[in-house]
Amino acid sequence: MDQVITCLVVDDEPFARDLMENYIGRVPYLQPVAFCENAFDAMNELQRQPVDLLFSDIQMPNINGIEMIRSLSNPPFVIFTTASKDHAIAGFELDAVDYLVKPISFERFLKAVNKARGHISQRLVPVVPAEPVRPKTSPANHLFVKDNNKLTKILFEDIYYVEGMKDYIKIVCREKNIITYMRMKAIEDILPPDQFMRIHKSYIVRLQSIKSIMGNTVEVVNGQSVIISKASRQELKRLLGIANYNDDEE
Repeated sequence: MDQVITCLVVDDEPFARDLMENYIGRVPYLQPVAFCENAFDAMNELQRQPVDLLFSDIQMPNINGIEMIRSLSNPPFVIFTTASKDHAIAGFELDAVDYLVKPISFERFLKAVNKARGHISQRLVPVVPAEPVRPKTSPANHLFVKDNNKLTKILFEDIYYVEGMKDYIKIVCREKNIITYMRMKAIEDILPPDQFMRIHKSYIVRLQSIKSIMGNTVEVVNGQSVIISKASRQELKRLLGIANYNDDEE
């Protein structure tokens, strides 16, 4: 039997709430607990009954979705819904699972829900936090991390980037992605600083995997793009040996 995922929707537009209700009703493992028209009602509901997943509009009167999430001491996983892509970066900075741009198709909704389901499933797995193990008798060119019920060896040269997801991290590698119970600070302390750099609170990238830099994004050789903070751009350019790295053309 599928794990039931409780969810709450907050959107000031009645049509948007009706659409989300319809979409949620088509997914067997989603269990809605409330459909709220403003952030205050949503926060009251969350105090009364915490949920696994929150679908939140961003542009709402009085308190917008981003302000609401920032005010929560222990927010659930969040999927933002918005009429504009301009809020995407703020959403990622809050560790949002995904953001959906209106009008939202069911296919795109389901993709975001499945992504959230993976995060929630990992959170529910009972694991014992453990530092990755490095053999002392060999060069430090790899680490071991817990992958389900086994310790998996990962070569540093196979890592593209690491993404932080609250108490978990996703290590994006050449062959596969591994989600494991670990904080970003722990993996940052282990990865060699001459090969890796933390370019955002949610991302560590291997320098050799960088394909290009444009504005506040870094393109990796596997085709994915990750966010770089403004404060990290100049240091990253310096480490990459990019000429005129002190300029502010961006």
